[in-house]
Amino acid sequence: MAETRDEAHQAFDRTLKRFETKYPKAMGCLAKDRDELLAFYDYPAEHWVHIRTTNPIESTFATVRLRSKRSRNCGSRATTLAMVFKLLQSAEKRWKRIKGFRKLELVVNNVRFQDGEQVIDPSDRTAA
Repeated sequence: MAETRDEAHQAFDRTLKRFETKYPKAMGCLAKDRDELLAFYDYPAEHWVHIRTTNPIESTFATVRLRSKRSRNCGSRATTLAMVFKLLQSAEKRWKRIKGFRKLELVVNNVRFQDGEQVIDPSDRTAA
């Protein structure tokens, strides 16, 4: 929950130091994947809340899992795919819009972000 990548690295180091003797394998795994775990700092700050959680994926597929377990042998593969499609289409109505969705265009166009803020290259500015 650190505001900047540097603060996150400091907190990460404190966590590794605190738990390395009790959970050496887990801390080794975390240390190995440090860059991937902190990659969200390269995206707009408004998107961080969505990147940090897998809840939307888990809750969406929980509905599909529940229904598919209840209707075993419900027909062909095509029937099952149609059922899953309709379940997801129905679940979509309850999905929340991504915070900062207008910044998705910047992300898709590889605009650089650092600590959640857009990086403006001084060479791109025109003289006023």
